[in-house]
This record gives sequence, C-alpha cells and structure tokens, in this order.
Amino acid sequence: MGAATDRRTAEITYIGVRHHSPACSRLVRDAIRRLRPAFVLIEGPADFSDRLDELLLGHELPVAIYSHYRDEERVHGSWSPFCAYSPEWVAVNEGRAAGAEVRFIDLPAWHPAFAGLGNRYADADHRYAAVVERLCETFAVDNSDTLWDHMFEGAGDDGTLEERLAAYFDLVRGESEAGEDDTEREAYMARWVRAAAAEAGDRPIVVVTGGYHRAAIRRLVETGPPEDGPPEDGWPEVPAPPEGAIGGSYLVPYSFQRLDAFTGYQSGMPSPEYYQRLWEGGAEAAAAGLTELVVKRLRERRQPVSTADLIAARTLTDGLARLRGHSAPVRTDLLDGLVAALVTDDLEQRLPWTSRGPLDPGAHPAVIEMVEALSGDRVGRLRPGTPAPPLVHEVELELERLKLDGSGTVTLKLADDRGLTRSRVLHRLRVLRIPGFDRDHGPSTGAEPVLDEGWTLTPGDRRLPALIEAGAYGATLEDAAMAVLEERVADAGNDVGLLAAVLFDAALCGCADLSDRIAGTIAAAIAGAPALDGLGDVLATTLGLWRHDRLLGTAGSPLFGRVVEGCVTRVLWLVEGVRGGPGPADLPRLRALAATRDALLHAAGPLGLDRDAALAVAARVSTSTAAPPDLRGAAFGLGWSLGAAADAERAVLGAALPDTLGDWLTGLFALARDEVFAEEPGAGGRGVLGVLDELVVGLGGDDFLVALPSLRQAFEFFPPREREAIAERLLERRGVRGSARSLLRSVRDPVAMAEARALEEKVGRLLAAEGLAPADGTLREDTLREEETV
Repeated sequence: MGAATDRRTAEITYIGVRHHSPACSRLVRDAIRRLRPAFVLIEGPADFSDRLDELLLGHELPVAIYSHYRDEERVHGSWSPFCAYSPEWVAVNEGRAAGAEVRFIDLPAWHPAFAGLGNRYADADHRYAAVVERLCETFAVDNSDTLWDHMFEGAGDDGTLEERLAAYFDLVRGESEAGEDDTEREAYMARWVRAAAAEAGDRPIVVVTGGYHRAAIRRLVETGPPEDGPPEDGWPEVPAPPEGAIGGSYLVPYSFQRLDAFTGYQSGMPSPEYYQRLWEGGAEAAAAGLTELVVKRLRERRQPVSTADLIAARTLTDGLARLRGHSAPVRTDLLDGLVAALVTDDLEQRLPWTSRGPLDPGAHPAVIEMVEALSGDRVGRLRPGTPAPPLVHEVELELERLKLDGSGTVTLKLADDRGLTRSRVLHRLRVLRIPGFDRDHGPSTGAEPVLDEGWTLTPGDRRLPALIEAGAYGATLEDAAMAVLEERVADAGNDVGLLAAVLFDAALCGCADLSDRIAGTIAAAIAGAPALDGLGDVLATTLGLWRHDRLLGTAGSPLFGRVVEGCVTRVLWLVEGVRGGPGPADLPRLRALAATRDALLHAAGPLGLDRDAALAVAARVSTSTAAPPDLRGAAFGLGWSLGAAADAERAVLGAALPDTLGDWLTGLFALARDEVFAEEPGAGGRGVLGVLDELVVGLGGDDFLVALPSLRQAFEFFPPREREAIAERLLERRGVRGSARSLLRSVRDPVAMAEARALEEKVGRLLAAEGLAPADGTLREDTLREEETV
C-alpha cells in the first residue's frame, strides 16, 4: 500500500478499512507503530480536527461526533461513531502516541455531499452489491457480514491481510460507479494528502479511509491537482456553513444498541459486543466468553441449559470453524453452534444473522437472547466537563430550579403560575423527544375543564445524548421546541390532523405565537386540504383554544384566529363539492360542519367571518339532490342554527324515505340538536319531533327495519336526559301515563325487537289472508317503535 511519487518524496501509506472492523484496526495500529509517521490523516469531519483533544479526554466508549446543520431549506443531522475497535479511533490514538500530527480530512458532515447520510461511516453496500453477491456465491456465505468475517476477521494473521484488503477494495471500486458526492469528498481528501506530503518532506504519512475511497484518493494524489482547479497553497480550507445557516459538532455518548446493524444502524458490523471481545482478547476468548454469557442469560430466564449443552455448543462452534476453513471461530460459527446445541424446536424463521436488519417479530426466544448477548448493552459516557451545546446547560438548570430533576411521579396544577411553567418545560422536552418525561394525564383539547397534569420522570443514560442532539434546534428550550414545531409543520404538508396536533403542542409548550412564516405555512396547508376529514378536529381544537384558553394563554391568539378563519373558508368551499347517495352518515364531515357552526356563532365578529356566505352555502346544499342525505340534513341544521328562517316540518317530510330519513336526521341533529329540542310548534304545527313521530309510526315493518339503524344513530346526538324528555313528549302525545325512563332501559335488543315485529306482521298478514287476523295491538306496537327508536 505504500506509494512514492516523483512529485513527492514522502512515503504515503494508504490503508483502506471497513468501519468498525477489528482486523482493520489491528492493521492501522501496526502500521502506525512501525512507520511512526509525521502525519496520520483520517476520514472524519475536518471541522473537528482542531478539537481532537476534546475527543481524547478519556471518555467511556462508544461515543460519536454529532454534527448538525439547519437553514431555511434543509435540516440535517449526522453521527460519526467510535468504539474501541474502530480503525479511525485507533488511528487517532496511535497517531498521537507516535508523535504524529493527526487530522481529519473529510468534508464536514453538514456538507451537501452527506445529504441523506445519517452516519458518516456507512459502507453503502448498495454501491457494490453485485460484487459482494458474486463473492458470497463463490464462498457459499449468506451476506456481506459473513463474507467479511470469512475473508478477514477469521482468516488468521498470516501477513497477507494488507494485500487481501487492497485486492478486495480494488475489486469493489473497480466494478462500481462513484457518485458526485463520493468524488467531491475524495477530491477534498486528496488535497489534504497532497498538502501533508508537501509538509512531511521525506517522513512517512499514513492515510486511513474507507476502503471504497482508498484507490481513488491515491490516484488523485499521484496525478496531482487538476490544472483548471484553484491553486493549492498549504492546508485546504475547512468549509464553513453558509451565511444564515446554523451548524456545529458536539461529542455525544453512544451505545452498542445504536451501533448494531440488528437495530438498523446504517454501517459497520453487527453484534458489537462480539467484535469488542474479539478486539480485546482474540477469537477464541470471544467465542468462549459469549457462549457462557448466552447460557447465563438463558438460565436467568428459566430456560433449561445443562453443562452438557454448554460443552456441545463449544464443540459445535469449533467444528464449524474448522469445517469452514477458519483458524478460529468467527461470529456466525459461534451463533450457528449455539443454535445447533441449544435450540431443539423447529424454527419458523430464517436465522437473523443470515441477513441484515432488525429482528423479525416472532423470533425464537433463545435466538433473541443470542443476538442480544452478542449485541451487548454498553453505553458510552462523556468525561465531565466535555463541551456541550448551551441547551444542555439550560435544561439542567431549569430542571434543577423547577425541581424536575429527580424521578417518580409529579402532579402539576395548571391554574398556578409555577405549575404552568413546569408544565411548559416538560412539554418542550417531550416535543424535543427527550426520553424520561412521560405525560400520564392532562388536557387533550382546548375546551376541557382539566386543571392538572400528571407526569412520570425517569432519568437515564439516553437523556444526555438526546439533549446534545436536540441542541441543534436552538440554544434555549423555547427556541428549540419552536424549531421542532416549525419542522413538524413543514413535514405535515396538507395533513390537517398533524397540523392540529402541532397547534395543540404549541399551546402546551407556550409557543402559540409561532413565526409569521409558519403561520403562513399552516394557512396554506389548510387552504389546500383535499377533504373535510380532519378539518373538523383542527377547527374544533383551535376554536376552543382561541375562545376559552386562559389557562395555556392562547385565548385570542392571532395565529389561532387565522387558522379558524382558514378552516371555515375551506369547509364551506369543500361542502358544496361533496356528492353521494344514500349511505352511512359521515361523522368526520359532520364534525367539520359543527365546528364551522360554532366558529360562525362565536367568532364571526372578531375574526370577520362571512355569515351571509355560510347561509347561502347551507341553503344550496340543503336542497341539492346530488348531496348525500346526511350532508343535506347538516346544511339545513347549519342554516337553522345560524338563524335562517326554516320550515323544519316540511324539510323532515321531504326526507321521509326509509333509506335516507335516519341519515338526514343524523346531519340535522349534529348541527341543530338544540334547536330541535327547544322547538315550540306554532298553532297547528307539530314540530320536528311530532312529524317524526307520525312518520315512524306510519312505516311498514320492512321499511322500519331499514330505517332503524340510522335512526338510532341520529338520536345518539341527544344526551340521556334529553332523550328521556323526548320520550315523555311522545307518551303525552298518546295520552299514555308511564315511565319515559323505562323506555330507554330496555333489556331487549332494539334491532332484534324490530326484526321480531316485522316477522309478526308477516305472520299477521298470512293469518288475515286465511281469515284468522289477530286482535288489534296498535298501542303496543306504537310504544315498541318509540322504544326501539329513542
């Protein structure tokens, strides 16, 4: 891998690595110790080179460099994780120990070249999938991880590792096409190598990069800078975020769980605990120690594992290693040996290490224990005093000041200023997805008379990393929560349900006055909502907060008022376009119209809502034969509730078809239940309930059976007390004395009663045809019908 050029006198050693590979780490370690180079150049974020002392403070691994970037167009976060066996980590430490100048030479992680890449050290197997697939077929292995172990981690130290790695990566790069992002990064790293060669004189240089980039960087260094490129004088400039953008990097604690491919990590190796032990003690010690750990875990879960099983597992593991040509057991030898010795049931799924990705649901319990044992539970910790974003310090001080830094349950009184302040802090942490702050109960809409909240506080190892990463959103808790809410608004698009959740979270966080830009985004999303579904919920929630919320401080909020206005306009526009025939009532769109009614009744003046336009829409829809029955009834109810002159009796008679009556009434009661219940019929009038009474009694048995389900749904809009009052009126109409409440407490199923009555009528008709008609039972039948309906 060494290369000298006629333009440089320095000997440059290029080491291509697979990230988080113990074999590659040993190669890096040995090369640096042997060469004692002047420079060690490492694929890593160049903007962190001046802070390497911070990386080497003595943290407990694993840790990661978290880099963040934010502007009006793009939000990006990226991690560069390190564990003890990461070649990059070994290169930093061994380079410092050898007296070399150590530098990271890759573009900063915020750079557009990393767009879509959540982890810098992602091996991006998709770029060379065809090569790996052919090699897997050749060596009869399942996937790239097993292939790597077979070729490198378990092949023994015969002095050829450097050449074998070079051949492998040359093959990989030779048959794949690099993208623009790769070539931009490689050109930048090559500039660092050329600058180091100019500084080193005849002293060695070691360059540690991903194996995919090694050959390309070497070629760029040997051919020199492009003639049409900018002049190269000294070290390359480290790019800075453009003006108006926010970016930076901080160290964060990491964990083996986040590092493991079985939990979805983008790169590196699965089973980090296995490779940690492989790095520390070699393959034999790793296999023996983890076999005992798996057996211990199974026994702790009361799984029977005998000493003979343990011996069998070790024997099978060693036998598989020899059979597969490994000088010592590798990871899949160990896992396959454990399964063969300890699992006696039939396995319904493929073993998870035969592919890559999270465990599938339903995996065998013993297999789960094996995977978790080899994954490990190590969690990194930063040394006290490690620089952190301002947000971390603010949160720590706020939690201590408000006595929220402990564990257990907390009840907050929202009517109290201190209780409300504590609530807002906890909600901001929840919005930032900081673990350990779980809300148990509290207000869920803007109109509830709920005056307290309950929370469970659970400090843990994941809190600090999450806070550091959340620091990318802002220096203060309020600013960070506001930025997350803005991001959620942008991601919601036209999904008004998601927008409603954002608005309510804004109220809970005390961030009701979002920026004008975000308010405009919400208004535009509502204006483009494609359907009524969801508009009712966002309008009802926002209207309640705008009207009543003195508790959370959103009453009269200009933002919420703008949302109310936009929702009303959109609902009225969409309503006229709804078409459909008889069918089940659509409750979401009825909720949208009901919320629109409330807005027009209570906010028309302050918000300038056009009641006349709403009345015109209601009149057109209520008489439209193309509109579905429930919407026609709702439109009639909307006009009635807004004070329009309404001939309710005539309207009910116009809807008196068995398959549409109940749905029409559902819409009417959803919008004008109060008007129906409070109606006082004029001279000679019967009112809606009187007309309905006559219509129901007059229905034939089959028609009544058709109408009954939707009639029952319609009357569910009346609370129990009002249903009882309606029953009393019906008894009075018949001159019957009795308990109205008893009619509402039937022990018989109303539908079964209606079906039985229809059967009785059929029998009656047959008996009448034979001259055997039963005695008149009109009063009983009428009473049954009202009981079944109301």
